[in-house]
Amino acid sequence: MSSASDFKRLHEGSGPLVIPNPWDIGSARILASLGFRALATSSAGMAFAYGLGDGKVAPDQVLTHCRQIVGATGLPVSADLENGFADSPEGVAETIHTFAGTGLAGGSIEDSTGRPETPIYDFDHAVERVAAAAEMAGKVAGGFVLTARAENFLNGRPDLDDTIRRLQAFEAAGADVLFAPGLPDLDAIRTVCAEVTKPVSVMMGIPGRTFSVDELAAAGVKRISTGPALARAAYTALIAAAEEINDSGTFDFAVKALGSSKIVERFGG
Repeated sequence: MSSASDFKRLHEGSGPLVIPNPWDIGSARILASLGFRALATSSAGMAFAYGLGDGKVAPDQVLTHCRQIVGATGLPVSADLENGFADSPEGVAETIHTFAGTGLAGGSIEDSTGRPETPIYDFDHAVERVAAAAEMAGKVAGGFVLTARAENFLNGRPDLDDTIRRLQAFEAAGADVLFAPGLPDLDAIRTVCAEVTKPVSVMMGIPGRTFSVDELAAAGVKRISTGPALARAAYTALIAAAEEINDSGTFDFAVKALGSSKIVERFGG
């Protein structure tokens, strides 16, 4: 299952589509071997693999990363395209055109500017950007599932009413999936799901804002991603193991580690 139409259908099941976020080819293949039906890139997870912070990876490197994740498995892949690597609607549309050429089944565009002094695009401009992305997505041969993200809650603007207003406008502008990362609780998630008709995606793994698949399903969620949480967990284990070596001179971490052959089995090798 690799087409955008197949990916879109995965959002129409009775329960949420859990779509984890690998950060390299190996993690993508492991997740595929565990039975997940689709994958998504993570801008932060990818940045960690380059030794950088989120948002610090050049667009051409992001493009290479997307090609690698798409080519790693036969699963549909949705890309974290950040703010479309452009302020203008025309630039965002060009990003959709360019990245769709990697074989992606979809991707997300957020209304975050990346500028601390003005972190969120003005409402009208944000809607124009999504509309341009949706128009270009509709021209992609084979289709492209566009996710529109309202980033208020990740940028110090915990305004649920404005978030819903933006998601509703993004839906009207042609987005296929709606996403407001960082919603504080199940009541907020439930409210968002009730106020739109397109599938709602949420990101789990944010400390203090993590709920079970069953809880999210009951709230009306149709897609669950993990953002950088899996990459964070992997790097946390690496740091703990290295600190054990430095601090105590022991290697007990290796006792619980999988053998190399077991890991290679998960790669499909």
